[in-house]
This record gives sequence, C-alpha cells and structure tokens, in this order.
Amino acid sequence: MKFTRLRLSGFKSFVEPVDLQIEPGLTGVVGPNGCGKSNLLEALRWVMGESSYKSMRAAGMDDVIFSGTTQRPARNMAEVMVTLATDTAEALEVSRRIEREAGSAYRINGRDVRARDVQLLFADASTGARSPALVRQGQIAEIINAKPQARRLILEEAAGITGLHTRRHEAELKLRAAEQNLARLDDVAAQLETQLNSLKRQARQAVKYKQLSAEIRKLEAAGLFVAWREAAEHLAQDGTELDAATLALAEATRLSSAKLRERDELGERLPALREEEARRAAALQRLSHERAALDAEERRAEERRLELDRQLAQTGNDLLREEELRGDTEKVLARLAAEDEALAAAAASDSEARAGAALALQAAAEAMGRAQEAADATAARLSDLMARRSAVARLVEEQRTRLARLDREAAEAEARRADLMARFASSGDGAALSAAAESALTAVADMEAAATAAEWAVREARQAENEARATHDEARRRADRLQTEIRTLSTLLKSADGDLWPPLVDQLKVAAGYEAALGAALGDDLDASADEAAPVHWRGLPPLAEVPSLPGGVEPLASYVSAPEALNRRLSHIGIVSRDVGQALQSQLRPGQRLVSRE
Repeated sequence: MKFTRLRLSGFKSFVEPVDLQIEPGLTGVVGPNGCGKSNLLEALRWVMGESSYKSMRAAGMDDVIFSGTTQRPARNMAEVMVTLATDTAEALEVSRRIEREAGSAYRINGRDVRARDVQLLFADASTGARSPALVRQGQIAEIINAKPQARRLILEEAAGITGLHTRRHEAELKLRAAEQNLARLDDVAAQLETQLNSLKRQARQAVKYKQLSAEIRKLEAAGLFVAWREAAEHLAQDGTELDAATLALAEATRLSSAKLRERDELGERLPALREEEARRAAALQRLSHERAALDAEERRAEERRLELDRQLAQTGNDLLREEELRGDTEKVLARLAAEDEALAAAAASDSEARAGAALALQAAAEAMGRAQEAADATAARLSDLMARRSAVARLVEEQRTRLARLDREAAEAEARRADLMARFASSGDGAALSAAAESALTAVADMEAAATAAEWAVREARQAENEARATHDEARRRADRLQTEIRTLSTLLKSADGDLWPPLVDQLKVAAGYEAALGAALGDDLDASADEAAPVHWRGLPPLAEVPSLPGGVEPLASYVSAPEALNRRLSHIGIVSRDVGQALQSQLRPGQRLVSRE
C-alpha cells in the first residue's frame, strides 16, 4: 500500500484546496517554521482515523477546521482525501470530512463507512493513525524513554501484526456473543418444549370444548327457534288485540265527539235557562221571605193574645174579690142599722144607756162612714176594673181581629204562592221552561258524566293501545333479535363445521375459579373469532381518552383473564363482585359497564 496523492481543503492552515502528488521514491517537504509542514503529517493521521484531538494539537476536533484570519473568513468544513495504490486495485480513495458541531464522516471510494472500517483498512496494511512510521514532533525522545510495554507495541506495529490483534479481539467478541446466543437458544428451546406440552393439552381440551360447544349451539339454536315461534304467536295475538283496541278507540272517539257536540248545543241554551232559573229563584226567595215575616207576625199576635187572656182572667179574679168585699160591707151596714134601732129603743128607758147608745151610735156612724168610704172606693175600683176589662176586651177583640187579618193575609200569601207555583206548573211556557231547565240541567249533568266517561274510555283505550303497541314492538324486537341470533348461530355452525376461524376462547388464559364469571359475562361472544374475515369476529378499538372507573372496591375481570388486545377493553368494563353487594352497586355503573359474580 502506497500513498500517491493527498488532497486538503479547509484543514488547519490549508484554507484553499491543495492537491499534493506523492511520486515514487523519497518526497521531501521543506519550508520555514509555521508554514504547515506538520499539518501535512497530521492530515495523514487524521484521515486514517485519529480520534484524539490532543494528537492534532487542538482544543477540540472542530479546531482542525480553518478558523480564519483578519483578512480571510473562517471555514465551516474541512476535508482530507488520500489516494492509495494497492496490489489488488489500481487506486483506493479514503476521505474524511468534518463540519462544525456535526462530527466526521468517512468514505472509501465514495461509499459511506465507519471510522472502525477505515482503521481496520490501515491496520491490515500495518499502518494507521498511530503507526511508528509517522514520526511526530518529540516522538523519538518518547521511544527512547518508553517502557518495555510501550516499546513492544511499537515493535508489533513495525512488524505489522497490530491488525491481527484487532481482528482477534473482534473475533473473540463475536465468539462470546455466539456462545451467549446458543445459551439463550437452549433456554428458548426448553421453554418452547414446555409450551408445546401445554399447547397439546390445550388442543385436546379445545377439541373437546369444540364438540361440546357444537352440541350446546345446536341445543340453543333449537331453544331459540322454539322461543322465536312462541314470540311469533304472541306477536300475532298482540296484533289482534291491538286491532281490537284500535276499533274500541275509534268507537269511543266517535261517541266522545257526539257527546261533545250535544254538550256544546246544550251549552248554547244553558245561559238563557240559567237566567230564567235565577229569576224564578229570586221570586221564590222573595215569597219565602214574606211568608217568614207573616209567620213571625202571627207568632207575635198569638203571644199578645195569650197575654191579654191572662190579664183578663186576672181582672175577673179582682172583680170577684171586690164583689165579696161589697157583700161584707153591706152585711156590716145592716148589722149597724139593727144596732142603731136597738139603741134607739133602749134610750127611752135609761139616760145612761142613752148616752152609751149615743157614743155607740157615733162610733157606728164613724164606722159606717168608713165602710161607705170603703164601699165607694171599692165601687170606684170596680168601675175602674170594669173600664179596664172593657179596654182589655176591646184590645183582645182588636188583637183577634188583627190575628184573623194576619191569618187571612198569610192564607192569601200562601194562596198566592200556591197560585204562582200552580201558574208556573200550569203555564205552557213556564212548564216548558222549567221542564227544559230541569231537563237541560239533567242533560248537562248526564252529558258531563258521559263526556267524562268517554274521556276516561278514550284515555283507557289509548293506554291499552300504547300497552298493546309496546307489547307489539317488544315482541317484534324479540322476533328480530331471535332471527338475528338464528342467522348468527347458523353462520357460526357453518363456520365451526369447516374450522375456518378458530374461536377466541382458544387464546384465553383464565385464573382458576373465574371460568363461570367469564362465561356469564361474554356467553356466546367467546365463540367469535379474532380474524376479521370471519362473519362474527372481534375487532380491536383504539383506547379511550378517559376510561370510566368501576365502583369502589370492584376489580375488573381483565385482572384475572389473559386475552388478546381486542378483548381487553371489554374485560375492563366488567367487574367481579359477590352476590350480596351486586344489587347495591348496580346504580353506580357507567354506560357499558356490568357486574358478574364468581358463582
């Protein structure tokens, strides 16, 4: 391997492209200090893969790029290319290009390679960036003062076996990597053997499960067919009931419309009838007030008559007492007169007796005067009593006359009231109006009751229609659902017979004790395939932005089932609970969530 050409551009002091031809023989480069002689040697070392910027006498690898002067601007890129002549090819071009803050790039004959590839290329030729053939400043003194180990490296480089050491190190690394791969392959083979045994056991279980599933699907299909047939019968019956309810509703609507029309007609006549009724009620009330006043006056007259009768009886009693007093007075006067005659007869015989008789006569005269006064007073009192009796008799007669008049007025008022009632009853217009009013009121009440009954009948008919329609819709939905299930089961049976799409259950791993919960949660969905070409299959959906959490304390079924990605979203919405708390947590579920128990 010989260097035939060195080309520099932007490397250290070589700001302009420089093309240096290296002819056979000895080539010397002479010049004053600082003209760039050492830069040529460093360019050779740099293009051969030198990675130490200190060896380039720089503070960083970017410092090998021309940094500029006061008269020339700095460059952003530096490139060095060396042309080699080998025994196997005419020319081999190796280049290294560096950009500021971007690192270096190596090429061999225009093809991008690694720095290690360039280093191995020169190491195979017993040369390189740190070859002893490239003597830098101060290296002779370093060789003289070097330790034996360092001298050995220099001798190995001089002997050309440095590349062999490098390739041996790489071969050892590859050998150790191959040994590690073989060990891993043994572990993988053991794991695959274990999985193979488990898969064989699962395959036997799957075959048995497939047979049982086929039987179950056939039985379920038969049961669904029976249920569908019953639903169809119920649907026909519900349709008949719906037709009957519709007819009843139409009849009730017709009757209600007729009753409403009659009510409207009577309502138009009702104001006049009510006005006439109010007028007659006012007249009747006025007559009732007059009768009540007459009755009160009659009661007062009767009370006055009774009081006068009592006073008259008292006056009669007073007259009887006066008559008795007058009789007693007359008796006293007769006795006194007899005594007076006896005294007069005795006066002749005796003067003393005469004087005593005179005194007795005087006393008798005084007594007679007093008796006369009493008789006069009694007569005056009797006269007064007689006058009072006459006045009382006249008052009684007047009261009786007034009472009779009041009785006649009451009788006349009663007669007038009866006459008015009779006139109302016998009058054609009045009777017609009364009868019409009463008939109208009765008819209005009947019509209102009939309208209310019709409205209730319409409401009940509509309710029956809604219930029948809901039952009809529910039966139709059940029939559609059963038909869909029958079609699905038929498709599944066909697909199961051909073993075209294996069910998803073959890919599940369920924790012990949770098989029943999985079956209750997914049911026939376990028979669907994960292959989207199947007529019934699972399809993976993108994850939700915010997964709704299950109620507190409830664990998802996904924690106990290992399933493909398409089933994880479904399993995360199914919670495992015990039977006694499932009902209480039902109201806390979000849309799409459900709860099952292990039993």
